[in-house]
Amino acid sequence: MANLRTVSWLFGLSIAFLSSSISCAAEPIFAVGTKPVMLQESGAGEGPAWHPELGLLTSGEGNINRRDKSDKTSVFRRDAGSNGLMFDRQGRLVVCEASRRRVTRQEPDGTITMLAAAYEGKKFNQPNDLTMDSHNRIYFSDPRYGDRSDMEILDAAGRKVEGVYRIDTDGKVTRIITHEVDRPNGLVVTPDDKYLFVADNNNNTANGARKLWRFDLQADGTVNFASQKLIHDWKTTRGPDGMKLDAAGRLYVAGGLNKPNPPFETADPATAGIYVFSPAGELLEFVPIPRDETTNCAFGGDDLKTLFVTAGGTLWRLQATTPGRPVWPTVKSPQ
Repeated sequence: MANLRTVSWLFGLSIAFLSSSISCAAEPIFAVGTKPVMLQESGAGEGPAWHPELGLLTSGEGNINRRDKSDKTSVFRRDAGSNGLMFDRQGRLVVCEASRRRVTRQEPDGTITMLAAAYEGKKFNQPNDLTMDSHNRIYFSDPRYGDRSDMEILDAAGRKVEGVYRIDTDGKVTRIITHEVDRPNGLVVTPDDKYLFVADNNNNTANGARKLWRFDLQADGTVNFASQKLIHDWKTTRGPDGMKLDAAGRLYVAGGLNKPNPPFETADPATAGIYVFSPAGELLEFVPIPRDETTNCAFGGDDLKTLFVTAGGTLWRLQATTPGRPVWPTVKSPQ
């Protein structure tokens, strides 16, 4: 098993502070002796999503980029201005177009379908990441990083809202989280629709949240606020970003920082990498990625056991022992 001590030693990263909170999993999470392998130096800033024929799509340098199954790279969609990417159950690409402040879907013929561009007549902030439940309802986060001067969505008291929204199959958009988290980023719904995990990453504010939360998801697609549970707190370093689930229900979260980013983020000790949590929220494993910032991950490969990791525009690969569980594609049953 590639445990914390082994991986830390390999990269010379001081992460001893995590060891007391990590328990050994019953079975290895990553292949024995695995370590991150860099696949490319650019073009992979965010949003990895796997397609069984196209290969891996990532957001980077303003485009949606493709790395095909023979490792050839190309631009899949130029000037997309995208962040989070996800394939729905029909294999259509759903895109958080952060720069255009909207969520769209790309049809097989390349046609772009608008899914959400405004809430109550106001433009979204910066759609960031997305997930889908078993009823094909899409959930997306809408934070704002950087310049906040043109934010339009306000609450009744005039406060700027960085919320989480649900898009129903009939096109209706509903806000399900308003101020219950500080600045929502990555998110994922469990396959049984029982939980919604939300990364809360306010990384450019003193004492901003760097936390991973879990909410009970109700049948109507709203969350039970009384159920809000803290899973992990990154405190003063960079918080959690994108996340994915494997077939065993474990949560793989990209987060942390290797070099301080003053005045708001520390990195003592180095914390950038992939954090693996049990279905109950227990930290099981940490694999450092030696590049800031670790932003997201996605399972791919024909058996969905390759974990692709985006970090500072670079792309990395880890070999897992359990396949991922994306909305699409699903792992084929053994013959």
